[in-house]
Amino acid sequence: MRQTWRWFGPQDGVGIDDMLQAGVEGVVSALHHIPTGAVWSPEEIAQRQREIATRADGSPSGLAWEVVESLPVSEDIKKQTGDWRAHLDAYKQSMEHLAAAGIEVICYNFMPVLDWTRTDLAYRVGHGGTAMRFDLHDFAAFDIHILQRPGAAESFPAGVAEIAAERFGRMDEAVRQRLATNVVFGLPGAAEHFTLDDVRAHLAQYAAMSAGTLRGHLVDFLAEVAPLAERLGLRLCCHPDDPPFPLLGLPRVMSTEEDYRAVMEAVELRASGITLCSGSLGARADNDIPGMMTRMGDRVHFLHMRNVTREAAGTPCSFHEAEHLGGDTDMVAFVAAVLREEARRRASGRADASIPFRPDHGQDILDDLGRRAQPGYPAIGRLKGLAELRGIMTALGHAEHGLRP
Repeated sequence: MRQTWRWFGPQDGVGIDDMLQAGVEGVVSALHHIPTGAVWSPEEIAQRQREIATRADGSPSGLAWEVVESLPVSEDIKKQTGDWRAHLDAYKQSMEHLAAAGIEVICYNFMPVLDWTRTDLAYRVGHGGTAMRFDLHDFAAFDIHILQRPGAAESFPAGVAEIAAERFGRMDEAVRQRLATNVVFGLPGAAEHFTLDDVRAHLAQYAAMSAGTLRGHLVDFLAEVAPLAERLGLRLCCHPDDPPFPLLGLPRVMSTEEDYRAVMEAVELRASGITLCSGSLGARADNDIPGMMTRMGDRVHFLHMRNVTREAAGTPCSFHEAEHLGGDTDMVAFVAAVLREEARRRASGRADASIPFRPDHGQDILDDLGRRAQPGYPAIGRLKGLAELRGIMTALGHAEHGLRP
């Protein structure tokens, strides 16, 4: 398992020197300042590589840009409308430029409109630190009363709309504004940040689209880019929906093992693979994360290792980001499944036997609380998570004590 760390670029509050002290082996990054649908030029890629390779004092860091997260798929491609053909051509050119720069792994997602959704970016947990949280009733208050989406109240489980109305009635204007800002925050570091009117416009364009149609568009996209990835020696890996259930009336197509299996079988190329995110998928109790790694490990090219605590039964439900070993996913079993897959790959001679992973998200603790890093991406909280995961990896890989999986 190759230990990597996400970096949002020079403006990130957690820098290259911090990564080195955390002991990471590689860097996950993207060109967030380039608008979605535009080509990533060789010059921009090389600039990011130089930034990663250089410490604050100008000396070499020894680190390299190893995983792209994300090369974004435009809304036009997802809907197959507007400039989607031009955006697809630009995507392919960016892939060629990344391959020429020596980068082999590209993470992307196919979530309509919002790349992830939380209602609270700094939820206070028991030890005094903070974590990101999705509260189903607060989200319903946003959807029904702030966004005022037609039919929103009927889209939630029984009783949710009533509690949401009560919650909304107790919120002052500042709380309502903060909730709306949190929900539409989108991908941290992204070039686009949506307004409510932007969200409404996008929802209207997706209003008639079924999950089957969106999945068909994803398969069409992969039919175009996966053969190119295979020729270039790239590994594409699709991130799951976050959270993994329908929101805002939008279709979801990468929320379960069955979703992944359908797409992987539709495009039977190893270059088309999976970003297995234990946090996103773990927000559903019916997703067996270690089992998914065991059954679909051949196509897993990238790992996001984090944990969530589900606050109620059923789907959808409220949840918050837990400590990496403290949530509802059995992280020891997950790491063991990864190590077994890596051993299988080594035995078969695969060059990609070591799967890159990063300690995804993390609770803000200690100095994180004043650092103002990207929400979900603290320095010390992620370092703590990486240390815990590193400990599991070391213990399970210690053949002397008969613990090798």
